[in-house]
Amino acid sequence: MTEDDTLRYDKMVENALRGVVRGAVQEIVENGLPGDHHFYITFLTEYPGVEIPEYLHERYPGEMTIVLQFQFEDLYVDDEVLKVSLSFNNKPELLIVPLAAISIFADPSVNFALQFQPLDPEHGDLPDPDGGGSNEDKADNSKEEETKGEVVSLDQFRKKK
Repeated sequence: MTEDDTLRYDKMVENALRGVVRGAVQEIVENGLPGDHHFYITFLTEYPGVEIPEYLHERYPGEMTIVLQFQFEDLYVDDEVLKVSLSFNNKPELLIVPLAAISIFADPSVNFALQFQPLDPEHGDLPDPDGGGSNEDKADNSKEEETKGEVVSLDQFRKKK
């Protein structure tokens, strides 16, 4: 069976969950942040379409987390991208982040968090879990991935009681 013959539930779920992020941000655009709500948004800084100042790119070469709580302006979201102006060293900077570049979205005020697999920038698809190549190559790659992986604990985003 080819990939074209298979329903891609993984892709459907990822797209639906990214829709939750889009919807939450759109609520804030329209109505502001209610109560104690605030967002931690982690994104891949190397992802195609991410636009951040060079000094932030140098400081955060892989991932960056922004917080939408008190001081942000010009918040915008559509089906593809999130835009926001944040202050860094008292200087406003416009950040443009494709939704597909977001790896974690959290709202600690209600103990809510989503973690995403990065989407393939060329196809808007999830990466191939098998990665292609021969079985021998796959075995070698999986050993490398085991030693390179990083675990991100979402406990830091949970509300402390």
